[in-house]
Amino acid sequence: MNELLLRSLTPSVLGILVRRGAHFAAAEDAVQDALVEAVRVWPADPPRDPKGWLVTVAWRRFLDATRADAARRRREDLVDEEPAPGPAPAVDDTLQLYFLCAHPSLTPSSAVALTLRAVGGLTTRQIAQAYLVPEATMAQRISRAKRTVSGVRFDQPGNVATVLRVLYLVFNEGYSGDVDLAAEAIRLTRQLAAAIDHPEVAGLLALMLLHHARRAARTAPDGSLVPLAEQDRGRWDTESITEGVEILQAALARDRLGEFQAQAAIAALHADAPIAEETDWVQIVEWYDELTRLTDSPVVRLNRAVAVGEADGPRAGLAALVALDESLPRRAAVAAYLHERAGDLATAARLYAEAAQKAPNLAERDHLTRQAARLNARGCR
Repeated sequence: MNELLLRSLTPSVLGILVRRGAHFAAAEDAVQDALVEAVRVWPADPPRDPKGWLVTVAWRRFLDATRADAARRRREDLVDEEPAPGPAPAVDDTLQLYFLCAHPSLTPSSAVALTLRAVGGLTTRQIAQAYLVPEATMAQRISRAKRTVSGVRFDQPGNVATVLRVLYLVFNEGYSGDVDLAAEAIRLTRQLAAAIDHPEVAGLLALMLLHHARRAARTAPDGSLVPLAEQDRGRWDTESITEGVEILQAALARDRLGEFQAQAAIAALHADAPIAEETDWVQIVEWYDELTRLTDSPVVRLNRAVAVGEADGPRAGLAALVALDESLPRRAAVAAYLHERAGDLATAARLYAEAAQKAPNLAERDHLTRQAARLNARGCR
C-alpha cells in the first residue's frame, strides 16, 4: 500500500467532509479512522477509487460518531432529570481513563498525545502547540497511537510519570489556552495525590495551585494580558499559595527531587515576593539550573535566560539565549524584553513585532503588538 498516496489524499478528504458540514475536529477524527481502516483493508483489497473510498468511509465514521454523541447526550439528559437513587460517588472514572490511555504498548509521547485527545478534550492543534511540533506531525502521532492500541487489551495501565505529564499539559492548556481545563486538572491531581504517595505527584499539585493562585491577576478588565511583574498581587489567592507551599515543602523534605517540584519551587519564590522588585532571582536561577539538569528542555533554558537577565543583567540574559534555536516559540519575545532592558529599543520593537506574528493565541499576540507599538512611539519622540 502506498502511504504517500494516503498522505496526499488526506487534506482533500478532510476538506470534503468540512464542506459537507462536519466540524473540523470531528472531520479530522473521522479521516484518521478512515486512514487506519485503509491501512488494514487496502493491501488485500485495493479500491478502484482511493479518494472516493476514503470519503465514503470517513463520512460514515463521522455520522456514526455524531449519532453516538447525540445518543450519549440524550442519555445524560435523562439521567440529569431523575433524582439520584443514593449518595453520589466521591470520585469518577476519569483518572482511571488517564491511566488506561497511558498504555505500556505506547511510547510516553504517544500516550500523552492520545490521552489529551481522547480524554482531555484538546484538539490536535492545541496538543501540537504544547509539544512544539507541527499539527500534521501530531495528527500522525495520534493516528499511530490509535492503531497501536486498537487490538490490545487495556488491562495494563500506564505509569505515573506519563499520567503526570498528561495532567500537566491539560492544566497548561486550561490556564493559558482556549479550553478551560485547569480546575479539572487540579481536581484529578488531588485525586491522584490522595491515592499515591509520590513526591512528584505532590510537586505537580503544588505547581498547579501556585500558578492557579495568580489567575485572577493575569488579565486586565479588557482581557489583555498582565505580565507577572505588573500584576496586582493583592488579587492572588493566598489560600492556594499557602496550600501549595505546604505541599511543596513536604515533598522537598523527602529528598527525591523531580522536575515538577523544581518548577513549583520557582513558582513559590515568585509568590513569596510581596512586590516584583523583591523577587529572589538569584535563587530562581539556581532552581532553573536544577530543572535544566533534570530535563535539558529548551523551554526551561529559555525561561532560565529571563531569570539570568533579572539576576545578572540583560546582557547576561542575552548571552544565555545565544545557544537556543531562533525558531523556539517565545524566544523572540524573551529577546525583545532583554534588549529593551539593555536600552536597545529599536531591536526590541522589531523583535516584539516578530514575536507577535508567531504568538500562539490572540491575547498574547495583542500584548506583544502593544509592546512593539509602545517602543516605536518612544522612538519617534
